[in-house]
Amino acid sequence: MTALKQARFWRSLKNACAGVRYAVKTQRNMRIHCGWALLALLAAWWLDVSRADWLLVVFAIGLVMALELVNTAIEAAVDLASEEWHAKAKAAKDAAAGAVLLAALTAAVIGVWVFAPPLVAKLSSLF
Repeated sequence: MTALKQARFWRSLKNACAGVRYAVKTQRNMRIHCGWALLALLAAWWLDVSRADWLLVVFAIGLVMALELVNTAIEAAVDLASEEWHAKAKAAKDAAAGAVLLAALTAAVIGVWVFAPPLVAKLSSLF
């Protein structure tokens, strides 16, 4: 890879990280997703879930966070385009928020699927 391509790559990576930081700093829901993600990762470690289940948990976290970033980008772009209320702007924002909702519900189903059996086993061994 040439020096110019490397510089472009690192600049792109820096910009992407800035986007994640912006979302974490400015979006309450992104902070909530980060909290649940940390809790899920700690639960996966504590419950010693299988490698395949780890992949499901990481996939679910990545899906929710990626869609929250897309939602943030769409909201910012729509707000930039016009400060006035418009039905199509509302539809775009609602659809983006709906995508995050579906991903979060999918993550919740994955969480129950992955965590319920080992959690029940762990708790039953305590009593």
